[in-house]
Amino acid sequence: MQTGIPFIFMRGGSSRGPYFNQANLPEDRDTLSEVLLAAIGSGHPLNIDGIGGGNAVTTKVAMLSRSHDDWADIDYFFAQVSVEDRLVDYKPTCGNIMTAVGPAALEMGLMPMTEGVTEIRIRAVNTGARVVAKVQIRNGQVTYEGDASIDGVPGTAAPVELNFMDVAGSSTGAFLPTGNLQDEFDGIPVTCMDVAMPMVIARAVDFGLKGTESRDELDANKDFFAKMESVRLAAGLEMGLGDCSQSVTPKFGLVAPVADDGAIGTRYFMPWSTHPTMAVTGSQCLASCALTPGTVADGMMALPNERPARVTLHHPMGKMEVMVDFDLEGETFNHKSAGMVRTARKLAEGTLFVPASIWGGA
Repeated sequence: MQTGIPFIFMRGGSSRGPYFNQANLPEDRDTLSEVLLAAIGSGHPLNIDGIGGGNAVTTKVAMLSRSHDDWADIDYFFAQVSVEDRLVDYKPTCGNIMTAVGPAALEMGLMPMTEGVTEIRIRAVNTGARVVAKVQIRNGQVTYEGDASIDGVPGTAAPVELNFMDVAGSSTGAFLPTGNLQDEFDGIPVTCMDVAMPMVIARAVDFGLKGTESRDELDANKDFFAKMESVRLAAGLEMGLGDCSQSVTPKFGLVAPVADDGAIGTRYFMPWSTHPTMAVTGSQCLASCALTPGTVADGMMALPNERPARVTLHHPMGKMEVMVDFDLEGETFNHKSAGMVRTARKLAEGTLFVPASIWGGA
C-alpha cells in the first residue's frame, strides 16, 4: 500500500523540488522527515527511488500554508533533504526555492490572484525572514513565459521580483554573530555574517585558491573541503549555532577580486559540495560582506555611491546581481533590505506516493 500526497513540481531560480500544501503532510516532525526522505529518494546517489535529482539543488522541499502572521499572506516552511545521508535539515531557508513560493501558492489557491501583478507577502518559517514577491498574472493564470534570464538556467521566463526585508540577523539574532568583523579559525581569517543565511566567508587566496576555479575543480579538491569543514564547524560554535556537523548551516563562501566594476568573485558551498551557481540567500550575505568595511572582502570592490547599491557576484556559471539597501555610519554597516529578479517555472503537478508503512495519510 502507498499513500498519495498532492504536490506541484517547480523550478525556483536555479533549484527545483516538490511544493506541498502543508495541510496534506504529517504534523509530527519525525514522521514528516521520513515522508520527505521517501519522496526525494535520499540514500542513493541518484535518488533513484524518489523524485530528487542526485544534487543538493534538486533535493529541496517547500511546504506552504496560509499565514496567521499579521504581516504575511503565506508561510513557507523549507526542508533541505540530503542526497545520500538520509538527513533532513530544517534550520536554513532557500531563496531560490522561495522564488516559486508565490507562483505555487497561487496555483494551490492559497490566496487570490490580481490581474497583471500579484504581490505575495511571504514569511520564511525557518528563519523568520519576510519577503515580498511580485508574480506576473495573465488572463487569471500565473504566467511563466517572459524575457527574463538568469545564469545557470537555460532560456528565458517571466520575472519574479523578490524583496527581502529585515534579513540581517534573521537566524542568529545578529548581523555579526561573533561580534567581530573578522575572526580566525585554524589559521584562516573569516567573516561570520548573518544576512538571510548565516555564513562563514573567507578569501580564496587564504586557501591557496584563485577564486576562479570551476565547480568540478573545487569538488575534486578534498584537502580544501576538509580544511573548510574544520573552519566551518569551529565558526558555527562561535556563532551560537552549536554542533553543525549534521547541519548545512552555516554555509561557506569564498571571495576574490575580479576585473569588473561593482563586482566580486564568489564561490558558495552547500556546504559539502560546490553550488553550481549561487544561492539567493547566500548572495545577499556575500554582497553585504563586500559592502561592509573591515570584512575579509574589504578592498576587493569599490563601494558604490548609490543606495540601494547594485553588487554583481561572479559565480561558476555566470553572474548574479543583488540590490542592497543600507546605511553606512562611519564604519558601521546597517542593512535594510535586499532585492533581485529571479524566474520560476511549473514543471508538473499531481500525486506523489510514499509507502503507507511510513505514513498512512492525513
